[in-house]
Amino acid sequence: MNPSLADAAWLIEGRLQSLLAVLNADGEEARVAGGAVRNALLGQSVADVDIATTSLPDETLRRVEAAGFKAVPTGIEHGTITVIVRGEPFEVTTLRSDVETDGRHAKVSFGRDWKADAERRDFTINALYAEANGTVIDLVGGLADIQSKTLRFIGDAEARIREDYLRILRFYRFFAWYGSGRPDAEGVKASARLKEGLDRLSAERVWSELKKLLSAPDPSRALLWMRQSGVLTRVLPESEKWGIDAIHGLAKTEAELGWAVDPLLRLVAIIPPDAARMDTLAQRLKMSAHERERLTAWALSDAVAAGVTELELARRLYCGSPQGIIDRLKLAFAAARWKAMQEDGALVQAGHLSRLLAFAQAWQKPTFPISGADLLDLGMEKGPAVGQTLKKLETEWISKDFRIGRDALLKQAAELFGNLSAD
Repeated sequence: MNPSLADAAWLIEGRLQSLLAVLNADGEEARVAGGAVRNALLGQSVADVDIATTSLPDETLRRVEAAGFKAVPTGIEHGTITVIVRGEPFEVTTLRSDVETDGRHAKVSFGRDWKADAERRDFTINALYAEANGTVIDLVGGLADIQSKTLRFIGDAEARIREDYLRILRFYRFFAWYGSGRPDAEGVKASARLKEGLDRLSAERVWSELKKLLSAPDPSRALLWMRQSGVLTRVLPESEKWGIDAIHGLAKTEAELGWAVDPLLRLVAIIPPDAARMDTLAQRLKMSAHERERLTAWALSDAVAAGVTELELARRLYCGSPQGIIDRLKLAFAAARWKAMQEDGALVQAGHLSRLLAFAQAWQKPTFPISGADLLDLGMEKGPAVGQTLKKLETEWISKDFRIGRDALLKQAAELFGNLSAD
């Protein structure tokens, strides 16, 4: 007997039920499809709700607008309409089958065959449907794979990848989120054989999939199999000959200490700290300016040893990138914490790094007490000497742990100005 989602709060919610009632009238049929059903069965949160329907796109538009709902033809050529019901968006897509594929996009034909619609989807766990009353419909063996947490292509893995090479990255991403044990062997073999097809994908899609994968609770197993298949090197050549072992300890530290999952921090855990290569990586994957700056700051920041004093760390934070240093400390702390499970000495190191990390996260940059205007008030003329004098005074102020006050700095400035005038 198939499970039921009759008690699922998101399913019995009034807006969704109102829309399903409109789409199910007069001989047509609509069901919730894909991720919402999968997540509900796995006990995970449901965010977006997608609906599959037998009605053609024009008929869907007519029905929902007649019911007073707003309709936006976001992908009508592929049968998709976004319906907004009292502020909540739902994607409604006509049942379809692929007529022609080119490795990324498909030409589709609309139909009324639920099995054909299910079989054109990527993985069995993504091809489940739920009726308005909560009855789960499984046409491809997805329920058994939900039970065993197996991620499996529908039909022949190689054929499904040739239809859309993005499915290689989706295979490992969904495995990271929902899989258990080893990934499906046929999926791994097919991804290894067809990995060159990844070169046909847009940089934005590759980075989007990588970020989603790196945001999984523990992506270490998925990354291991990506490396074994050659997929990781194909999309992230910077990771070649660089260990990915740090990911597991980082994920464990995040989970146990309540750190927010940080895909960029996980990314830098598996690539070398080389600023030039980070710049190339950011450009290749078309990262945002913020992401690019963070990678570069991390690469340019020196590693922080456990024996560094807080005063020395404060100087580094002031002169460098606080975010880059914090990223370095987080990685070092997570590594020491993981190592401490085997070596007692690493526990002491982890303790020191923990204190340094807390210090860095709480640190606030002090303000240098004087400015160029102050030097001009002392009688200095505008020009390079002003900046040079300020830099010299600031260096002295930093070396004294930011403790020289404004009056003392102005006094030193006056003495320097006197010396300059005498020269």
